[in-house]
Amino acid sequence: MKIGFMNRSKYVIRTPIVCVLGHVDHGKTSLLDKIRGSSIQSKEAGFITQHIGATEIPIKIIKDLCGVKLHYKVPGLLFIDTPGHHAFTTLRNRGGALADLAILVVDITEGFKPQTIESLNILRNYKTPFVVAANKIDKIEGWRPYKNAKFLDSYDKQSESSRKLLDDRLYMFIGQLYDYQFSADRFDKIRDFSKNICVVPISAKTGEGVADLLLVLVGLAQRFLEESLKIYPEGPAEGVVVEVKEEKGLGTTINAIIYDGELKIGDTIILSGRDNVFIETKVRALLKTEPGTDIRFEKKFKNVKKVNAAAGIKIVAPNLENAMAGSPIMVVSDERSVDEIKKEIDARLEKIMISTDKDGVIVKADTIGSLDAIINELSAKNISIKMANLGNISKRDIIEADIVENDLYAVIIGFNVDILPNASEYLKQSNVKVFTGDVIYQLIDEYTEWIEEQEKIKEQEKVEAIVKPGIIEILPNCIFRSSKPAIVGVKVLAGSIKTGVTLINKAGKYSGKIKQIQDKNENLKIAGKNQEVAISIESVIVGRHIKERDTLYVDIPEKHAKIIEEELYGKLSADEIEAFNQFISLKRKDNPFWAK
Repeated sequence: MKIGFMNRSKYVIRTPIVCVLGHVDHGKTSLLDKIRGSSIQSKEAGFITQHIGATEIPIKIIKDLCGVKLHYKVPGLLFIDTPGHHAFTTLRNRGGALADLAILVVDITEGFKPQTIESLNILRNYKTPFVVAANKIDKIEGWRPYKNAKFLDSYDKQSESSRKLLDDRLYMFIGQLYDYQFSADRFDKIRDFSKNICVVPISAKTGEGVADLLLVLVGLAQRFLEESLKIYPEGPAEGVVVEVKEEKGLGTTINAIIYDGELKIGDTIILSGRDNVFIETKVRALLKTEPGTDIRFEKKFKNVKKVNAAAGIKIVAPNLENAMAGSPIMVVSDERSVDEIKKEIDARLEKIMISTDKDGVIVKADTIGSLDAIINELSAKNISIKMANLGNISKRDIIEADIVENDLYAVIIGFNVDILPNASEYLKQSNVKVFTGDVIYQLIDEYTEWIEEQEKIKEQEKVEAIVKPGIIEILPNCIFRSSKPAIVGVKVLAGSIKTGVTLINKAGKYSGKIKQIQDKNENLKIAGKNQEVAISIESVIVGRHIKERDTLYVDIPEKHAKIIEEELYGKLSADEIEAFNQFISLKRKDNPFWAK
C-alpha cells in the first residue's frame, strides 16, 4: 500500500498473484489448461512450458467452475505459469517474492523430485503461502474418473482399494512435507489453515478436485491476504519484467506483471537493462488478452488505454532491446522523479549484486530473482561469495576466479547461463572449476560434494606426504652388498617403510636413507608389517654403520611427528602406534623438542 496516494482514491482489493511451481511433467500447464479450458500445452515444444505466461481468471469464472454463490472480495486470480521451477524467483517486488500464493504441483504417482524440492526451498525462503496440488489421481490403480467432480464426491464413489492407494500416497506426501518442516494435511481435514499446508488431490486431465483447489486459493486469499492486497489503483504503477520478446510488427516488447497502481499509454517508465544501464522510455501501447487466455499464445491482442494491478500486460515502447527479465518497472510521476526511481531500483539491485575483495566463489545467473535465490542458499551454507551478478560467464569472470588464494574458491556457479566462447578457451588454461545448471540446490550440492572430494584428496595427499612410523630388523645371512649402496634383507616389525625415508638406530644415530625396496625382483614403493624385502641403503657401510640383526627406525621429521600426534594418531593402526611410540621414546632421550 502506498501511503502517498491515500487521498487520491479509495483502496481496492487487487487480484492475488498465484505462481504455479513443480517438477517437469508433473502437470503445471495441464492444470492451467483445465482451468482456462484452452490447449496451450499442445502448442508448446515437448509439451513443457517454454516461457513465462500470465492468465487472469475473474472471480465470476471461478464461481461458475466451482458452482458456488458465495461473495468474495478478491476480484479473481492471476496465474503465473512458470517455465519449470525457477521462474518464481525471477518475479520479485519490493517485499520479496511477487507471488501472493503458490501452487506446488506434484505427480502423486512419482512423488517429490529434484525440482519439487527446489520449489519447496524457494517457497520456504520467501515465506510464500502455498497449496500442494497432488496431481494425476486418475492414474491411481482402479480409479474411476468423474469429469470435473469435486474431490470428495469422486473419492466417495471409488473402490476401497483405490481409496487406500490414494490415502497411502497422500500419507507419503504429508510425511515428505514434514521432512521439510511443513505441517500438512488433506484440505478437508484442516481446521487451522494458518498452521497447515493444504494438500488437494486433483486430476488436471479429468478436472477432479480442480474446483476444490480454486476454492482453497480464493479462501486463503480472502482470509489471510486482504490487507496485503489493498492498493490505491490510481497511483503510478509498479511491476516486473517477466519476458523480453521480439514481436513481428512491434519490435522488442516486454511481458510484465503489474502488481500495484495504474499503467497508462504515454507513461514514462524506468527499468533496469543489461550492464547496469537504466532504460527510460515512454509507453506506446498496452496489449492485453481476454480473460481466460494466456499472453504467450494469444495472437489477437486487445489494445487498452490503461491497466490496473494486478494484471499481465504486454508493453510496447522504444529502446527495450536490452531490458532485463526480473527488472522492476516503475512509472515516473509527480510523487516519484526519475532520479528517485533510479536510486530505488539501484538500492534493490545493490541488495543482491555482490562485489568484494575477499576469497569466495563467483555466482552468475540469468535473472535478478534467480541470483538472489542462489545467494540465499549459499549464505545458508556459509559459503563465501566474492562476486555475484547477472549474465553469461565471461573471460573476466574466469580471470577473477583464477586469482583467489584458496583453490576451493576458484569456482564459478552459473544458474541458467552459458559460458561465452572466449571464456571457454581461457577456462582450458585455468584452474577454475565451473558448475552450471538450472536447479539451484543441485548446483550447490554439486559444489559442496566437489569440495568434500577436494578436501579428501588434499587430506590423502597430506597423509601420503607424511613420513609414517616404521621399525625394521636386518635379517641374518641377507647382506647382498656392503656399500654404495648397501643392499640388505630386512623384516618390517611394525608400521611401514617407503623409499626416500631416513633410518636411525636405537642410539638415535643416522643409519642411512632407503633408496629402493624390492620383493622378488619387483620394485615396491612401500612395505608393511611382517613383509620381508630387500632394501638398498645410501651412505652406510655394512659392518661399520649397520650390521645383521640391527633394529632400525624410520626417522620422522619433527613437523611430521607433530601432525601425526595431533591430527593422525587416531587413524594409525595398532602396529603403527607401537612403532610411533617407540620412536618418540627413543627421541625423547636426547632431544628437548620431543620431551613432554
